[in-house]
Amino acid sequence: MTTTDLPQSLLPTLPGPYYTDPSIFAREQERIFEAGWFCAVRSADLPSPGSFETVQIGRESVLVARGRDGALRAFLNVCRHRGAQLCAEETGEVKRAFQCRYHAWTYGLDGKLVAAPNLTGMPDVDRVEYGLTALPLREWLGYAWVSLADEPPSFADTVMADVSTRLGGPGEIEAYAMEGLALGRRIEYDVRANWKQIIENFMECYHCATIHPELTEVLPEFADGYAAQYYVGHGAEFGDKVTGFTVDGGDGVQRLPGVGEHQDRRYYAITIRPQVFVNLVPDHVIVHRMFPLAPDRTLVRCDWLYLPEVVESGVDLDRSVELFHRVNQQDFDACERCQRAMGSRAYARGGVLVPSEHHIGEFHDWVRARLG
Repeated sequence: MTTTDLPQSLLPTLPGPYYTDPSIFAREQERIFEAGWFCAVRSADLPSPGSFETVQIGRESVLVARGRDGALRAFLNVCRHRGAQLCAEETGEVKRAFQCRYHAWTYGLDGKLVAAPNLTGMPDVDRVEYGLTALPLREWLGYAWVSLADEPPSFADTVMADVSTRLGGPGEIEAYAMEGLALGRRIEYDVRANWKQIIENFMECYHCATIHPELTEVLPEFADGYAAQYYVGHGAEFGDKVTGFTVDGGDGVQRLPGVGEHQDRRYYAITIRPQVFVNLVPDHVIVHRMFPLAPDRTLVRCDWLYLPEVVESGVDLDRSVELFHRVNQQDFDACERCQRAMGSRAYARGGVLVPSEHHIGEFHDWVRARLG
C-alpha cells in the first residue's frame, strides 16, 4: 500500500529501517546530534571550579567543566598530543587541571595547554592553539546545551523556538524558574529502543488509556487520547478530586512561586528537539535528557526538580516521583516492544498515524529533512 492509498484519517510513519539501520543512525549522529544544540549536563551538577562531567554527543565524548572564573566550558574529550581520551570518568573534580594519563599533557580548566614533558624545549608550540578543542555552550533553564557544529544554529530559533511553539512564548516556561530549582531525584533508564520511538511515544497520548492508569486518574482528559502537546499552549487539567501530581492524586509539595493562576492544576509537556522532554506541574518540573547510544539503545536521564527548601527539608518525595517513574516504565516497555518488531517485513514500509497522532508526522518530516 502506498501513501496515496491510505484513508484520509491516516498518515504514514517512518519505515522500519529508520529504527534499525546502523547507517541511518550514523547519519543521525552527524546531521542531528552533532549539528544542533544538545542538552548535555545540569549546571548545578558542576558546583565548583574543577567539577566536570563527560557525556556522549553523537559520536563524540564531550567534557564539560566549571572554570576558576565560575563559567562552564565544553571541550572534546581528546588530548591534542596523540588523541588519548582525556577523562575516562563520567563525573569528578580536579584541583587545577586535566592531565592525560598517557604522556602527561596537562590542560587548564579553560582548556589551555599548561604543561607537558619537555614543553619548555618546544618554544614554537602555541599553548592556546594546542589546547583542548572548545565547543559552543549555552546555559538555559538550568542546563548546559552544547553544539558540535562548526557554525551552530541560532539557539533562539531552535531550542527556544520549540518551547515557544508549544507554550506560546518563552515566558511561560521561565515562570517555573528552573535554574533555581534543586534536584530531588534522578533516575536513569537504559532503554532498548531507538531514540525516535521514545520521542514519538512522548508526543502522543493515544496509548494513555491503555497503559497509564495512574496518569489518566490524575489527568482524566488523557484517557480521550489527545496529548497536551497536540494543542499549542494547552495544559492538561487535573481531575476534580486530584490535589497534586502524585501517584495517588493526593497533595504534592510547595507550589513554585512563579506559577501563574492559569498554570495551576495543569500539566504541560514539551519536546525540545532532538533529545529533551520537559514536564511542568505546579510544584515541580521533570526533565528527561536522552543520549542515543545505538540504533536500538537509548540512555534516558530523568530529573525531578523542586524548590530548594523542599529538598532540604527532607520531605518524602516518593509519591511525587513515583507517578512519572511508573509512566516512564510503562512507556519504555512499550517502546521496547515496538523496537523488537522494527525489523519485521510487516513494518518494512512503516505503520500509520491516527488523527490524534498526526502531529508526529511533523517530527518525521523534521528527521527526513535533516538526513537529506
